Formats: sequence, C-alpha cells, structure tokens
Amino acid sequence: MEMKGTGDDLNSRLKVLIAIAIFVLVCLFAIVRASQFSRVGFFWYSIVPPLLAITMSIATGRLLMSLGVAIAVGIILSSVQQSIDSEVSWFLVLGSTSWSISKSVIGSFNLSVIIFIVLILAMVSVMIVSGGMQGVINWLSQFARGARSTQLVTVLMGMVIFIDDYANTMIVGSAMRPMTDGKKISREKLAFLVDATTAPIAGLAIVSTWIGYEIFLFSSVAESIGIDKDGYSMFFDALGYRFYCLMMVIFVFVNVISGRDFGEMLKAERRSHSTGAVLAVDATPMTSGVFSTLTYSSAARISPFSATIPIVALFITMVTAFWFYGSSSGSFWSWSVWREILSRVAEEENNVRVLAIGSGVGLFTAIILAISVSRISFGQTFQAILLGLNGSLLPSLILVFAWGLKEVCDILRTGDFLGAMVSNVMSLVWFPAIIFVVAALTSFATGTSWGTMAILIPTAVPVAFSLDGDTYGLTTVICLGAVLDGSIFGDHCSPISDTTIMSSISSSCDHIHHVRTQLPYSLTVAGLAIACGYLPAAFGFPSWGLITCATGIIVLIFLLLAKSVVDSG
Repeated sequence: MEMKGTGDDLNSRLKVLIAIAIFVLVCLFAIVRASQFSRVGFFWYSIVPPLLAITMSIATGRLLMSLGVAIAVGIILSSVQQSIDSEVSWFLVLGSTSWSISKSVIGSFNLSVIIFIVLILAMVSVMIVSGGMQGVINWLSQFARGARSTQLVTVLMGMVIFIDDYANTMIVGSAMRPMTDGKKISREKLAFLVDATTAPIAGLAIVSTWIGYEIFLFSSVAESIGIDKDGYSMFFDALGYRFYCLMMVIFVFVNVISGRDFGEMLKAERRSHSTGAVLAVDATPMTSGVFSTLTYSSAARISPFSATIPIVALFITMVTAFWFYGSSSGSFWSWSVWREILSRVAEEENNVRVLAIGSGVGLFTAIILAISVSRISFGQTFQAILLGLNGSLLPSLILVFAWGLKEVCDILRTGDFLGAMVSNVMSLVWFPAIIFVVAALTSFATGTSWGTMAILIPTAVPVAFSLDGDTYGLTTVICLGAVLDGSIFGDHCSPISDTTIMSSISSSCDHIHHVRTQLPYSLTVAGLAIACGYLPAAFGFPSWGLITCATGIIVLIFLLLAKSVVDSG
C-alpha cells in the first residue's frame, strides 16, 4: 500500500509540473506572438484565465475550484487594465466588473439553460422511478443485446435527436445510462458517445438550432463583403468541407462496430468490462451518487409509455414553441419556412427558452403518467422530483462558473486576441488548415463554439475572400467549413465547454475523466481532418475522395492500433 501511495504522489506531482510547464510555455508563446502584431486593446494576458482553468483542472481534478480561481484572476486582470485606461480607482472598477459579470451570468439565456437542466433531470428521475425507463430498456433489449449493439443504439439515438445539442445530450445520456450500466459499458464511453453525436450532428443537420445560427452568421458576412449568396446556400457549399464533423461520425461508428478502443478509453472499458465498475475508484460523477444509481420503485407497473410519452410531449412542445417564436405564417411542411424560423429563433436566442418550456411540459406529463399508468404514489413521485433537483445542483453550479469564465474572456477579448493572430497568415494553401487550428484553440480556451464562430467568420472569411481574388472561390468555401468545424472540435475537447459539461452530467460521469478519455479520440479525428481534409482540399482534391481516404485510415487505426475490450493482452 505504501508503494502504491508513493506512486500516486509521484503521478500527482508530475501532473502539476506538466501543467505548470504548459502554462508557462503557452504564455511565452502568446507574448512573442503579441509582439508581432499591433492591435489596440489586445493583450497577451487575455489567455491567462482560460489557460489557468484548463491546466489547474487537469492537474488537480477539481473543476469548480479551478474555474473559481480563473474567474478571480480574470476579474483582477480586467479591472487593473480598465483602471489604467480610465484612471478610475481600481477598487471601484473591480466592483463594477464583478457586478457586470454577475448580471451577465444570471441573464435570461443562461437562466433558461439552468431551468432546462433542472426540469429535464427531474423528468428523467420520475421516468426512472416510475419504471418507464426500465420499460424502454426492456423494449430496446431486443435490439441491444450486447455491449456493441447497445453502443450502436446510443449513437443512433444521438443522430435521431438532431434538432438541438442540449436536448440531444441530456435525453440520450440520461435515457441510455441504465442500459449501458447493465452492459458494463463505462461511463466514460457513454459520455464520449453522447458528446460525439451532439454538436457534430447538430452542426451538420439541415434543420436544427445550429444551422439557424450558422446561416445568420454567413448571411451577415456575405452582405458585409459583397458575396452574392444567401446563408443557406453557403451552408450547403461548406457541407462537403465539414471534415471534423463528418469524420467524427465515421470514427464513432467504426469504434462501436469494431468493439475496439485505445488509450485511456481502452483502460476505462476494460475496467468496466472486467470488474463491472462503470466508474473509476477516484471518480466523482457530475450528478449526485443517489441520482446516478437511481432505480425504479418495486411498486411500479413497468411500462415504456411512462418514458416515451413524456419525451414525445417534450418534442411536440418544442416544435410548437419553435413555430410560435419564429412567428411564421407559411406552410408547416415547408423546408424554407423552417429555415427562416430556426434562423430567427437562433438569432433572438430563444432556442434555450424553447427547451425550458419543452422540459417543463415533459416533466408534467411524466408526473401524470407515473401516477396514472405506473401506479406509484404521489409521495414517491415527489421524492423522485426532489432527487432530480438534488442531482442538478452540482452541474448547474459548474455551468454558472463556466459562464462566468466566458464573460471574463469577453471582457479581456480573449477570442479577439487569438483571432487576430491569423492576420499575418496569407498562404493560400495553408490558410484553411491554420484557420481550423485557430478556431479550435479559440473555442478550447473560451469554451464556446458559437462565440468562436461569431469572432472568426467575420475575421477569417474576408481574408479568404481576398486570397481568392475577391471572388467566392474554393478557399472561401473551405474556410467556412474550417471555422465551423474548428469551433466544434475545440468545444468538443474543452473542459469548460457547456456541452462537454452536460455530456458528463447526463452520463453521470466524472468530468475530468470524460475529458481525458475523449481527448485522444478527438485529437485523432482533428489530425485526420487537417492531413486528409483541409490541406489536400486547398490543392483542389475532391472532398468525397478525401473523406473516403480518411475512412480507410480510421478503419486501419482500429484494426491495427486499437485493441479489443475483451482482449486480456
């Protein structure tokens, strides 16, 4: 036991030393790069808060503390800078900045997200206690008889629920967790499958809240630089160059079908398969232990309708609310009408309000069915709601802190600083790949893909347009895809990303463990997106051929480098 303890101490010290080294090296790199361009209001230390949060969380495993320290440092840095510029007392600026961040964090958009999480976890809790989830599991068991087929069902559910990444994450993870636990699939693997089919699927879907936002940004930049194209057409033009999203979907399917894993994920899967421990010994699930191990009441009448009808009610409410907030008078079955609706809803940030309303209706429906169909008492139903509310406290608090860090990054203009570094890049061939990397770094550091898109589309697309000789050419189209996919990749990997956090929430997985096991997979796909996607695409190679080539490489990776979970070697 003493030897093991000594080894653990050495590993902890090594993590800390590596985190410090990364922090110092990145800061030095930022200082050097900042000296190479002159932009008023841009400072190298704008990267310090997000970099501090990321390195501290990896080194210590304490996400909440890391976020809190990063926010405090960010407030101090921004207050010092503002007091120098305005000659106002530092103490007054500090108070003003803190109050401004607090108001932004508790704004209507973020509040709607919190309400959505609280209500949907309460709904899921009621569906579990009532036996509705067990009924769904019993029905799905005919399709998901083993670990592979269960994972495949999880992926397919993630692809079906494509209209919004938040809804996708919370529904799929919560619904599939009891089944994956029963098949000895690790929580880390479930969190990855959920996370990998959220933003990549929502970002590709021709009808979703994401496409509405993307079309809005495309239309704005097209108007500003004189591109004679509508936003939806630009989306379809870039679709073939969404290499990261397309390759991630292929990667997930090959991973599931092959039954092979590598890196930290392989260790997690072998632990779960051999011991039945779906969580590591040192894991701290993002929901309470009671919630993550919740099961149905012995007095419940098992019926899949107690779970499926509330979810159907949720989606019907969402569709109705989208129509209402979109203020459309056209045909309900028209694609063009729905494009306008989703664009308007995304532009006005009403998508999360729709989710909150839908989850409220879903919870009410679940309560009614729990009492009338499953025949459990009102007291048991109320207790289930309380368990769901209790399970939402920690994730809600972490999200609040993550949003606080995003506000700090906005004040320090972290995203603008990172985006400004592309201004000196003028290589026609390398430009799309570099844009992908810059978007990834910006999204990773700030924890927001939408924010990164909003920064880089107006920044990078005009540069690409000029490289194409002021025409809507190949470089411009590829860069549209590079910005979107780089933003999604960075968001996919970032421990401070809301969708990454919510994947851990819905899967009841340790958040740092989720990030650590998912990162090698995401980096592999990102490497393929650059090497087999953006670089050769800039030379004029057809995208379908590049995606086919990448698919072959992915298959070879799992056949030659990955190992079977059941393999003892």
